This record gives sequence, structure tokens and C-alpha cells, in this order.
Amino acid sequence: MPTFLQNRRLHAWPLLLLLTPAVAFAKPPAEAVQRWWSHVEVLGADDMEGRDTGSPGHQKAAEYVAAQFKRLGIEPGAGDSYFQEVPLLSRRLVAERSRLALVRDGKEQPLTLEHGILSPLTGRAGKLDAGLVFVGYGLRIPEARHDDLAGLDVKGKLVVALLGASPPGIANNLASYAGSLAERSRAYAEAGAVGVIAVYHPRTSELPWDRLIESQRMPAMMLAEPALQDVSGSLVFVLASAPFVETLFEGSGHTFKQVLALADQGKPLPHVTLPGTLRGEVALDPKQITSVNVVGRIPGGDAARASESVVLSAHLDHVGIVTPVNGDSICNGVMDNAIGVASLLEVGRALKAQKAPPQRSVVIVATTAEEKGMLGARWFAAHPPEGTGTMVANLNIDLFLPVTPFKRVVAFGEEESTLAAPLRAAAKRVGVQVMKDPSPEQNFFVRSDQYHFVLKGVPALAFSFGHPKGSAGEKLETQWAHERYHGTTDDLAQPMNREAAVQFVDFVSDLTRRVADAPTRPTWNAKSFFRRYAGPSTP
Repeated sequence: MPTFLQNRRLHAWPLLLLLTPAVAFAKPPAEAVQRWWSHVEVLGADDMEGRDTGSPGHQKAAEYVAAQFKRLGIEPGAGDSYFQEVPLLSRRLVAERSRLALVRDGKEQPLTLEHGILSPLTGRAGKLDAGLVFVGYGLRIPEARHDDLAGLDVKGKLVVALLGASPPGIANNLASYAGSLAERSRAYAEAGAVGVIAVYHPRTSELPWDRLIESQRMPAMMLAEPALQDVSGSLVFVLASAPFVETLFEGSGHTFKQVLALADQGKPLPHVTLPGTLRGEVALDPKQITSVNVVGRIPGGDAARASESVVLSAHLDHVGIVTPVNGDSICNGVMDNAIGVASLLEVGRALKAQKAPPQRSVVIVATTAEEKGMLGARWFAAHPPEGTGTMVANLNIDLFLPVTPFKRVVAFGEEESTLAAPLRAAAKRVGVQVMKDPSPEQNFFVRSDQYHFVLKGVPALAFSFGHPKGSAGEKLETQWAHERYHGTTDDLAQPMNREAAVQFVDFVSDLTRRVADAPTRPTWNAKSFFRRYAGPSTP
């Protein structure tokens, strides 16, 4: 058991950030690194079985987080409980009763896993016989007077859309918003389409095809509350390989290779009716399940601001058990996102160790079902537990990838709100450079839990280590994404800079305290696209 003096030294470590001038990070105490790593070891262990939403492994992980909250003196944040129940609908494709085929000139070419994946996002069961229309980027952006569906007859048809690229001259935040699953689905359904065949631009696809295939075997989920369900539940979704889409273009007067070249040059894409139809049948197996968000709360110390809260979040779930690869079937989700939850716990420890509580309350949420579509965060944002009060900011930790020393940080959403000021102050204090998003086309700001706080008008940030283009760090990050992301090797044995991760924890602790203690709450910038969600009373 650590001595009193050891504990005192560890508790003082995060406080140094608020008391010392801007310098490069000091090396964190070995005990602090080991304490952080001990959480990761528990959450990323094989006996958690990949923490799939609704699984016994996820529940076991949730109980661990709740026990740590209690141990740290962080009070329950869901009434008198640490657990906020999240009701879900799960649906799994019944492979033996589902089949699709490309039909041309009366001849059928069955859709195999080599060609395309009938996604479990599919919500339309029954028979299908639909024509195909290539809709370019597949985006509807009224603010930019861009509509890839304008003038096209897609009623009763499948739209074929290129993902991972944006139309020329359109701001990244607009393209990110319009390119989200919810907005795409809404646009396609309103136009009368019955489904979508999506193809990733090869240069932005994050997963190799064999790992994408595995997604077909996993159930999709949606929130059980109808008002919180996207219209995606009425569409057929097929994720297609680039070679298969090239086949779809045969006889159209265009090639998919030409389309990719135009996208690479930032040019408009053609809209083309493609020869043939997609025919077949889809069978789904639905069921109801319940999972939990784990919620803790540190009450604010200022009576006038304690009813306002800064929400810290990180998703606890991962993707569970898959077809064995080299004898290993468990996707441990260590980087994604055991390290994020471990960091939440240590930020909570740092805040509790300080002499005075933050002025605003701090709510700490380990969300469920992020991998299923950010459902736990959506539920929390729509139904914040009593005691949460008015949410004024969200700081989300997801896949920050400590594969190098912590010298730069990318804060997704930095340019959207006044959170940029405390962000830069915290970074300056600890000697870290704030770096612009090097891959805006990846739309990271709308691809994790922070997005559902944004849609409720709450300014938000999410984080990653920053790496300049062409640097060794960028190469390591790209290699990790292709070799480990949602795979069985995102495990405890992989290389990781644990000291850098603990330094990141201290940066987030500093930032959290600054936001919680600021005289005024964060606001959206006047020109931010997302300002519209804050309502007419926004300053």
C-alpha cells in the first residue's frame, strides 16, 4: 500500500500545472503513470471480452468505473446511482436469409463479401428490386447552395455515393455536418430513395476490407425512443468495394477511376444513372436490450454557477468478439477507448485532489454504444440526469493515440467556439502546441460523442495528439489505423507512450478547471455553422 507521502506527491502532480509557468512537460512520476496504466490493464483485459454494448463484459467494465468513482469521492451523477440506463433496439442481419445481386440484361451477379457488405445499419427488411443512381458526393448543403440530389429521380432507387471527399469550395464544418449518417439518411429518404451504396475514397478509408467485412456480422443498434431514431432505419445500406463500384459504372459512359481523379482535383462529380438494378431480400433479427452510461459528478463550489456543468466524456464500449485472427477473437479496444476512460478517471482524481472544487460542476460520463452510432451520448444529451444542470461545455476523449511524446494537440472544434481561449491557455501552460486539424476531410468533429452535445447547442472539443504532415508520428498514426483500428491487436501488448498519455491527462485537467472556473460560459463563434443549435438567446 502506498505511503501517505507517496499519495500526497501524486495528488500534487496535477496541481503543478496550475502553479508553474509555461514550460515543456516535466516527466510525470512513475506512480502516476502506473496508476493510469492500471485502469487500462483492467478495461483492456481479455475478460472484458471487448466491452461490446449490452454484453456482460461491458457491464463488468461499467461496474469497475463506478467503483472507481466511488473510491475517488466522485458522487453518483444519475440520481442516487452511477448508472443511467440506455434503452436500445438491436438488429442483426440474418445472413442465411439475406441476399443481394446486381442484375443486368437479365443476368444476376450475386453480391459477395468481395464486392460489398450489406451493412447492419440496414433497417429495411423484405424484398428489394431497385435501380442505381450515382449522386457524386451525395450531399445536400442548402447553406452552400449545393445539392447532389437536385434534378435527379432517385425515388424507389439506391443512391451510390462517394464518402471521404467533399465538394469544392465548401467549408469543412458544413461538409462534415451534411456528411454525417443522420443528414445523409434524411436527404436520401426525403428524396424517395430506398437505400444507399456507399464507397469510401481509397485514400481516406481507415479500415482494410477484411475488417470492414467483420462489421456485417455485428448487430446494429438504435435508441428505443422513436424521437431519437434517425431515418436511416428505413434504408438499405451497402458498403461497396472500389472494384465493385467500378463494375457498376460499366456501360454508363464514365468510370469510377475518373470520378476519383475529379475528387482528388477538388472538382464537381458527375451524376449518372447506372445500368442494372440491385435485387434481393433482406432479413433482420431485432431485439431490445438495455445498456448503461456511467455518470459521476463533482459539485461546483460557486453557488451562482454550480447549476452549470462541464461534461467530460469518453466512451467505454468497443466492438466485442470477432472471427479469430491468428487465434485471437477479442477486440480489446485499448486505444479505442480504454485509455480514454482511464484518462477520465485520472482527471476526476486530479480535480478532487485540488484544495477547492471547481466553480461549476463537472459531470464525468463513460458512455455506452459510441461504436453503434454515439447512442449513449445522444441519450445523455437528450435526457441529462437530474443534477446535471445546464451543460455549458463538453470535452470528449476518444482515441487520442499516444504513440509519440506529447508535443502537439489537435482539438477538433477549436475554431467553432470560445473554448479556443482556455484550450490555448492550457496548452501554453504545459508547453504543448495547438495544431490545426491536418485531415479535415475525415470529419472527426462529427464522428464521436461530442457531436450529440453540439446538436444540443453545447460547445465542445475532442482531442488527438498532433503530427505534422509527413512526420514519423503521422506515419505511426496511419499505420495504427490500418493495422489495429477495430482489430484484435488493439490490445495491451501494443507500443504506447504511457508517460505522454499521463501528460495528456494533466493537460485535460488544466483545461477542465479553466472552463469550469471561467467567469462566463463558453459560446459559439458568430460565424460557426453549429451556432444555430444554441438557440436564439445565444450572445
